Amino acid sequence: MARNLPPGITEPHFTAAVEAFRRAVGDKWVLTGEDEVAGYRDPFPILDPGHFAPSAVVLPATVEEVQAVVEAADRHRVPLAPISRGKNLGFGGPAPRLPGAAVLDLKRMNRILDVDDRLGYAVVEPGVTFIDLAAYLHEHGSRFRVDVPDLGWGSVLGNTLERGMGYTPYSDHFATQCGMEVVLPDGDVVRTGMGALPGSRTAQVYPYGYGPSYDGMFTQSNFGVVTKMGLWLLPEPAGFRAYMITLPREEDLAPFTEILRPLRLDRTISHVPSMRSLLLDAAAQGPRSAYFSGDGPVPGSVQRRIMADQRIGMWNFYGALYGTEAAMDAQWSVIRDAFSAIPGAGFHFAGEHDSPVLAARAKIMAGRPNLETAGIFQWLDNAGHIDVAPMAPATGEDALRLYELARDLYLEFGKDYMGNFIFGEREMHQIHLMMFDTEDAGDRARTLRLCEALIGRAAEHGYGAYRAHPAIMDRVAATYGFNDNALLRLSERIKDALDPNGVLAPGKQGIWPRALRATGH
Repeated sequence: MARNLPPGITEPHFTAAVEAFRRAVGDKWVLTGEDEVAGYRDPFPILDPGHFAPSAVVLPATVEEVQAVVEAADRHRVPLAPISRGKNLGFGGPAPRLPGAAVLDLKRMNRILDVDDRLGYAVVEPGVTFIDLAAYLHEHGSRFRVDVPDLGWGSVLGNTLERGMGYTPYSDHFATQCGMEVVLPDGDVVRTGMGALPGSRTAQVYPYGYGPSYDGMFTQSNFGVVTKMGLWLLPEPAGFRAYMITLPREEDLAPFTEILRPLRLDRTISHVPSMRSLLLDAAAQGPRSAYFSGDGPVPGSVQRRIMADQRIGMWNFYGALYGTEAAMDAQWSVIRDAFSAIPGAGFHFAGEHDSPVLAARAKIMAGRPNLETAGIFQWLDNAGHIDVAPMAPATGEDALRLYELARDLYLEFGKDYMGNFIFGEREMHQIHLMMFDTEDAGDRARTLRLCEALIGRAAEHGYGAYRAHPAIMDRVAATYGFNDNALLRLSERIKDALDPNGVLAPGKQGIWPRALRATGH
């Protein structure tokens, strides 16, 4: 099979670049064989399975090796796609946005460089997972925990750079990062904020530094390779209780959101809770065929039977209490009284209900990584999913409008609605896990059309997606069209200034270098 080379790169040209990569990191750590690079494709291909395949994989172990690889890529004009661990599965995993780019895999850089148990911070390299950091804190008897997302095998640094979320009071990962080390496209190394001061004592405790703050510029971008990051850790709470609230009707979403918002704003609910749809939770109990074997979306009558059999709701809300026993009792009294206004609402603490989702959520909200991966993947044969995540204000009317808009599109495209609302204080993410059969080209194409329709329809109502799979990055970027796409034009100006040869992650988040922009990439 012919190698999947990037645009404009010939085989001799590519061979010269690979030799330079080998000199930088050693022969063992440059992968070019078809079988070797196959694991760096999209794990759930929505397009042809080989579409986003890389041409090579380079695995540096030090900052100096990253510099050498980036300098070689710039010299030979071979594009590099950096990943930390490539576990962002619903958003393309390790696959490069530009087909044929060489993946710069940073998983060998997996050191926990510092943990301060007085000030509560850690400094990590890209290859450190949530599992790694949680285990380290436990083994060393730390008084702190790490906030974790749904699965713990991903990179702490990588999740933060994609502005990922967890579920504890420290759930906004970018808001709790403090200081980065970055290799720029020309190989130069910078440290942001107070880290720019040699011997700094405040690099991981004060996030801004002197002058402009650049940390945000390296999130969801292709302007540099982040090789170290500081993050704040969650103090061990005095106590913890996880709970689930079940809601029996679709329309309960609106009043629930109205009740929830003030409880989030005044920090009665101090962490980021989530609200999962019926079928998303049902998938944790068994495959779709266990409930319904017909064509088209699971009908309402079957959904009602699932609710009764599993004692769950049309919506299922997952939250937690933190603090002393007296403080948690007081929190629960306020929370239960408030949501009891919704007829039929059910209240369950972890251990009082056999929901596997509640058990998994209890671990996550306690700051312990979840290792269970079956969940939604058993819903279909050859199951994959692509995620679309529009943002909305945390109001009842916005929650219901966005849900109904999405639900109707799912029905139009013959798909099961599987959504998850993540509630901030003033905003909410509606994360759509669009399931499809990865072996069925028709199902893949239909799912992609659903994605594109949802992105466009949501944008028309003022709801923008906050991150995207490589197949829809350009589509999402185009929705941010104020003043003739001024935001994208600003990103392109920065890209051309920092990376004039366009070697770092071309096309990520819709930001293309000048050469590929001009040719329609």
